[in-house]
Order: sequence, then C-alpha cells, then structure tokens
Amino acid sequence: MAGWLAGVLVKGGGFGLVGDLVVGVIGAFLGGLLFSSAGVSLGGGLLGSIVVATIGAIVLLLIVRLLKRA
Repeated sequence: MAGWLAGVLVKGGGFGLVGDLVVGVIGAFLGGLLFSSAGVSLGGGLLGSIVVATIGAIVLLLIVRLLKRA
C-alpha cells in the first residue's frame, strides 16, 4: 500500500503491482531508519507504520528520480 501511495503522491510513471510492492518494502525499511535516526516515533499501530513506510517510499522514489536524471 505504501509503494502505491508514494507513487500517487510523487506522480511517477508507476512500477506496476510488483514494483510498488518492492518500493513499499524498501521504503518501509528506509522510513524506519530515517525516523529512528531522527528520534521520531509515530506509534506502533498500523496507521503509523503506513505513514512511515509511505514517507520512506517517497524518499526512495525521489532518490531514484534524481539518479535517473544524472
């Protein structure tokens, strides 16, 4: 869900079902690292996890977009 939501928010070309799943999983990992490094916690519930994963997926998509331009 996070990969799809990030794709919608970033307005990318989309990666399909499997690509969105991969972006969501990697984004969840990246978001967890970012939030724990910053000392921020959104709680342990489902909504907090989705928000963290979505923010991580957005960061991942922005990094991929920057690398494609280079």
